[in-house]
Amino acid sequence: MENQIKFYENKLAYEMDPSDLFDALEKEENIVVVDARQSFGYEKEHIPTAINLPHREMTVENTAHLDKTKTYICYCDGIGCNASTKGALRMTRLGFKVKELIGGIEWWKFDGYATQGTQPSQGSIIQCAC
Repeated sequence: MENQIKFYENKLAYEMDPSDLFDALEKEENIVVVDARQSFGYEKEHIPTAINLPHREMTVENTAHLDKTKTYICYCDGIGCNASTKGALRMTRLGFKVKELIGGIEWWKFDGYATQGTQPSQGSIIQCAC
């Protein structure tokens, strides 16, 4: 049972669901949301407050301006995309504290949260002042 408890503790330490992310944004926790997809995906639609840092462009130089005291929440399209996993791995290797958003932007929208961009979705949840 101890191994199972450790497994779930580790899972929660490295993952976050859309509801937890929404709450963290509303509470203005010390997080930065990172869209790890290519820029065209971000421009079309992204989570409010998210920055675009494609996983292929995550280098020491491209992340030097980021605050290492913050936790970075990486996301991508969702279950059919692994950009968030690649981004989380790269950022962790660069010395950042990182979590991965379960389900990506698709589950964010599925849970009723709005997006921003050239093709935003309205969402059904009253948005935070992100």
